[in-house]
Amino acid sequence: MFRIKELARQTGVNTPTIRYYEEIGVLPAPSRADNGYRVYSEQDLERLRFVTRARSLDFTLEEIGEILSFRERGEAPCAYVIGQIAAKIEEVDHKITELNRLKEELQQFQQQAEQLPFAEIEAKSCVCHLIENQEIR
Repeated sequence: MFRIKELARQTGVNTPTIRYYEEIGVLPAPSRADNGYRVYSEQDLERLRFVTRARSLDFTLEEIGEILSFRERGEAPCAYVIGQIAAKIEEVDHKITELNRLKEELQQFQQQAEQLPFAEIEAKSCVCHLIENQEIR
């Protein structure tokens, strides 16, 4: 049996987050000791580790709740998880495309900036001539 600080230490999840997970139902309400302290089981520890791993894979708390609901109903969540993974891969690909576009735009911007006469620009009263004169795409 663990108290909340020990659960936090073993999982790397801070205590307010553990309480929040309980509040939204991702973690079940813990047992209480005679003194009113929360008491967690090995099963709670494993569940919190699962939640932490799923969060590291960019699953939302709602998605994690759905996965846990499948299991609690005695159903395998695998088909749901596979669908979510496919959607996440597509999302990552989109972000990579956007980041590559941004990188190219910044490189072009850098090349243009290196050609500017800074003495003339510094005399202007604008916040930053480089950014203000950049075209919005």
